[in-house]
Amino acid sequence: MAQQTLHSRTAVVTGAASGIGEAVARRLVADGARVALLARRRDRLERLAAELGPNALAVPADVTDQASVDDARRQVQAAFGRVDLVVNAAGVMLPNPVDDGRIDEWTRMIDTNVTGVLRVIGAFGPDLVAAGAAGATADLLNVSSIGAHVVFPNYAVYGATKAAVTQLSAALRAEYGPRDVRVTSVEPGLTDTELGSHIDNPALGPDGQLGDMFDAIGPLSPADVADLVGYVVSRPRHVNLRHVVVLPTRQA
Repeated sequence: MAQQTLHSRTAVVTGAASGIGEAVARRLVADGARVALLARRRDRLERLAAELGPNALAVPADVTDQASVDDARRQVQAAFGRVDLVVNAAGVMLPNPVDDGRIDEWTRMIDTNVTGVLRVIGAFGPDLVAAGAAGATADLLNVSSIGAHVVFPNYAVYGATKAAVTQLSAALRAEYGPRDVRVTSVEPGLTDTELGSHIDNPALGPDGQLGDMFDAIGPLSPADVADLVGYVVSRPRHVNLRHVVVLPTRQA
């Protein structure tokens, strides 16, 4: 199946300051799209935008803050016009036993991984619907996790947030598909990003369980996941790759 050009596409990528979000932004710009880079860390975004050139726009935004997302929408539309591609890659992973009662971590994961995704969809969903109605290709791609399906001890709340993203994507296909908006959930397995550095339990972090998994399995790189995203969104308009799981070979 032939690769479709992204030169006419306008994208929003959240979590673009690092990891999968940054890699996806790089891939989309390389494939010709104009890309709005959304994340909290202004300095990283501005460096990335300067590196990627005029087709990249740094838009500091916090997906846990509705006013910030609303302001990001206004900035993106003022600079680039209508958006036809949204990649929700912002996320946080904070494993701990449920018995620890870490409501602070639970709240942060739910607000970023679930409500943050919904805020971005609420902001840019009307653009996607308008693009579909105009005959353009329109994509909503949500980065979930294999943790949505596979149980990992101490990752109960994180897995629950990602299961919500996968289920949300499935439900949105029923709402958006008839209006020519494609919805895809991508579920990566073990991937080498900075998420592990946020873990405050040494037994579970890079020097503990997570590090042991990296040594035993060998992780994907963010570029591996971005390569898959680039493939998904470059299919012909009538083709929706609805649910894609990508794993390191030793984890498969």
